[in-house]
Amino acid sequence: MNSLPPSGLDTNGPLAGIRVLELGGIGPAPYAGMLLGDLGADVIRVDRPEEAGIANPAPVLHRGRRSLTLDLKHPESTAIVLALAADTDIVIEGFRPGVAERLGVGPEALLARNPALVYGRMTGWGQDGPLAQEPGHDINFIALTGALHAIGTREEPVIPLNLLGDMGGGGLLLAFGVVSALVSAGVTGRGQVVDTAMSDGSASLLAMVHGFLAQGRWKDERASNTIDGGCPWYGVYRCADDRHVALGIGDRRSYAALVDTLGLQDEPAFTHQYDRAAWPAMRERLTAVFAGRDRDAWARTFEGRGACVSPVLSLTEAPDHPHNAARGTFLAGADGGVEPAPVPRFSGTPAARPEPAPVVGAHTDEVLAQAGYAPEAVARLREDGVVR
Repeated sequence: MNSLPPSGLDTNGPLAGIRVLELGGIGPAPYAGMLLGDLGADVIRVDRPEEAGIANPAPVLHRGRRSLTLDLKHPESTAIVLALAADTDIVIEGFRPGVAERLGVGPEALLARNPALVYGRMTGWGQDGPLAQEPGHDINFIALTGALHAIGTREEPVIPLNLLGDMGGGGLLLAFGVVSALVSAGVTGRGQVVDTAMSDGSASLLAMVHGFLAQGRWKDERASNTIDGGCPWYGVYRCADDRHVALGIGDRRSYAALVDTLGLQDEPAFTHQYDRAAWPAMRERLTAVFAGRDRDAWARTFEGRGACVSPVLSLTEAPDHPHNAARGTFLAGADGGVEPAPVPRFSGTPAARPEPAPVVGAHTDEVLAQAGYAPEAVARLREDGVVR
């Protein structure tokens, strides 16, 4: 693994000078905070006082932060959040609809203090609608948008980790939304509320598939289409060592490279790439061929052939792949683990290496001092259990 490449340019990232207040949360909201912090924003995360002094429970998602412990249920915490919001560009919260308002830290109260503030809200179902107050998790949100139905085998759906609802349709969309609203605030001087719902986001990620469906180019059945495992030249095959290779054939040139490399060009089943009637025989033959050698042997065979055949790497193998190593796609974490590098990459304002996730509450005194609280006032807040 490589560290981020050195640069003579400004390495503070494109969001340097932007301050973000993250009101706790798990999963997608912290991921949005991580993305903003990776690109240079000063992210202050509000953690629960009872967790003060412990090692960070999310060492990658909480990297690049300052940590303030604050009991948001304590009446005095409202004044602290309002004071912080007065000098903040973006606030992120992941409560159920109405909770922030009951705590006194909802968008109306904070925008009254800072009219240019961007207030990002992260929920599963959104701020309104019949399910707004219902609990749920990634799998529930993608289930109701059709995304889960479309992924898996013919027999049953397969859970795509929490990539579609939590991370892609949630955290990534929240980060995009608040930065978009920040651009608008810079032009108009007016902030606004960004309502981000994981259900909405996962539906948006299906844009291309819905386009295909409308054109009659997509069957609403799993494993029946070109990119859902339905065709034999876009999928995974088991190798002799019980590991796998992935075929991502998307055009005739790469299909020809696959067939030629495997020496199958004269077999009738492979004459016409899009002949669905031949797909079962094609899949059976490819299954037998790939089962004859180990995964890494196949990777060497296809290297440089343009056939779009890749080894399926494990989480621990991926950082050591030559391409990932050359790009610095992964970084060595402070705890000896591995974490992804900041993305995307900027030519003029590249991101710096993220700071490790802090011990919970490590910056409480520092942040409160910046908000105007004298040491004796901080001591009183600590005695009252507002902070720790």
